Amino acid sequence: MKQSRRQFLKTSLTATAGAFVFPAIIPARVLGADAPSKRIRVAQIGCGRIAHDMDMPGVVKTGMADYVAVCDYDSKRAAHAKDFLEKAYAKQKLPVPQIDICADYKEIIARKDIDAVVISTPDHWHAEPAAAAALAGKDIWLQKPLAMAVAESRACCDTVMKANRILQIGSQQRSSEQFRKACEYVRSGRIGQIRRVEIGLPKDETKPDDPEQPVPPNLNYDAWLGCTPKVYYTEQRVHSQKEISKIRPGWLRNENYCLGMITGWGSHHFDILHWGLGIVEGGPEKVEGEAEFPANKIWNVHLAYHIQYVYPGNIIVDVTDKHPNGVRFIGDDGWIFVSRGATKASASDPTSPGKPLKALDASDPKLITGTPKVELYLSKNHHKNWTECILSRKEPITPVNNGHHVFAACAIGWIAMKLKRPLTWNAKTEKFIGDEEANSMLRRPERDGYGIFNLLAKQKA
Repeated sequence: MKQSRRQFLKTSLTATAGAFVFPAIIPARVLGADAPSKRIRVAQIGCGRIAHDMDMPGVVKTGMADYVAVCDYDSKRAAHAKDFLEKAYAKQKLPVPQIDICADYKEIIARKDIDAVVISTPDHWHAEPAAAAALAGKDIWLQKPLAMAVAESRACCDTVMKANRILQIGSQQRSSEQFRKACEYVRSGRIGQIRRVEIGLPKDETKPDDPEQPVPPNLNYDAWLGCTPKVYYTEQRVHSQKEISKIRPGWLRNENYCLGMITGWGSHHFDILHWGLGIVEGGPEKVEGEAEFPANKIWNVHLAYHIQYVYPGNIIVDVTDKHPNGVRFIGDDGWIFVSRGATKASASDPTSPGKPLKALDASDPKLITGTPKVELYLSKNHHKNWTECILSRKEPITPVNNGHHVFAACAIGWIAMKLKRPLTWNAKTEKFIGDEEANSMLRRPERDGYGIFNLLAKQKA
């Protein structure tokens, strides 16, 4: 009776190692002829600003991965990424791998020689390729947020977990020392009973709609739109055709492709909120909010805003652009504040008014000195943590389940801002209680041929 490669490896390793149990599927290249090198073959999906400023250089610098393909619906960006990576390997004095340019992410998913993918696309293109990669047995680095709607996020999370893949959310703040220390001190009881948390996020800007323009010959615009409605092309809606890193792309300010700062920066700071409160699964119980939404159709994400959540234990979480950019935990015995300080993930990241505050601060310096009683997951490099976990099959520092619950908290805040009324949330069922209009906003329609639900339906057919 023939055994599959997976069954053979599992049986062989268990027999020869006694108590050792094969943890999961390790990429073929790691166990094949190249096993001593333990190098991971990676493909880049999405070659824009965050890919160039953060993800591609981050993966190359791990010294553990070889990029073998790049993909973008803008062929100019894909070509630039190939050149960028070749120079990056040479700069690190590493062998320059053969890098192919692919016109569609499905080409990458179909390749059996690729072990893992890095997804650095606009938000509306997160869930579908992540789920497709998981179904194809590939590990995943996925920029935050996990998805564009709660139901979409849940479907992606379940698909990845069922496939037993390693997925790292690009919420890199967990791999920064000050954020880990802040959460360790908070969870060690330094500020006593937590009563309130204040989250400060930047806010976006708007401008009048630009008129329709011809679609550039290098851009597959219909595919770029993906599961979202068909609308006319203008550079304001997509990304600059002149710059990759220096200009924030327009899609960040359009609700078809991004929900705005509440999921943009919010995914980072809510991740630290959940880490500090010790929340792995679950989330808030109540939420209400208000925001200014511009009448423009293109740059139409929320502007100034204020959201208030109630988390278990009657912890009030106050979120607004009026607070300093960062997370402040407030308890009976003082407060601890944590932020990025002056650090940026991308050169064009927005900033809050005023000077950057200290990366780690407290009402009393003693609250953030000494050894905390609670020690949390230690990662000094977010990309390297991902590649190490691909080899070890250990859970990364920001796994998919964590990413889902963080996104859900942000997304229901967006719904509350839209509806401008108090909402009661059941974090177990992931439904609003007694509000069908709010529940109807937990899933977004998908254009035929695109989107995670169309993908999963095709898999079942």
